[in-house]
Amino acid sequence: MTSLGKSSDLRLAVVLLAAGEGSRMGSIPKALLKKGEQSLLARLCTSIKGLNPVEFVVLTGFHAPAIEEELNRLSRSLSIPVVIIRNPNPEAGQSSSVRLALESLQSQYDVLAMCLSDQPDITDVELIALLEEFAKRSNTQEIVMPQVHGQRGNPVLFSMTVVDEILSIPDMVCRPYMNQHPEQVRILATENEAFILDVDTEADIQSMGITRD
Repeated sequence: MTSLGKSSDLRLAVVLLAAGEGSRMGSIPKALLKKGEQSLLARLCTSIKGLNPVEFVVLTGFHAPAIEEELNRLSRSLSIPVVIIRNPNPEAGQSSSVRLALESLQSQYDVLAMCLSDQPDITDVELIALLEEFAKRSNTQEIVMPQVHGQRGNPVLFSMTVVDEILSIPDMVCRPYMNQHPEQVRILATENEAFILDVDTEADIQSMGITRD
């Protein structure tokens, strides 16, 4: 496979994983936490809108009604078509949501961004940096992963080719596939800690300027 050229030419699909329980914070919908005047969900949707994705799929599960209500509001106000997929078995863990999301994709895309709903500092800047790295990949590389000081980050980008390969393997999802095929992973080495910051604890809320309402 050859490079598809400029990142702006890439047809982008986006999956946002928002099915978690937030159990370490007392069972709360982390996507609805706020930074400034916006929920984390709204911040990411605003960033995604500017990238003109061909498809935007959001996985809900625990806290589905509250998150879906916010998604419907955002879809109207931002004019973003959102496909909401509710995981009927979210207690099976994130891998079940990832697999369901991959199986739900309907568009013809070049690259898929797999995003998390609890990363408050991910914006279009970070996504564009990933897309630019994807456009530079070699003919053996199908995945772009950010890495900060040796630590894996998110979002991660996957070519449609590799998503089809993952789906061809029963029960396979992204992380174990990456572990089994490191030669397909292109690393974006960066000092931008937005790629590794997420909200997991009450301490994170305080240190990142996050509020509950």
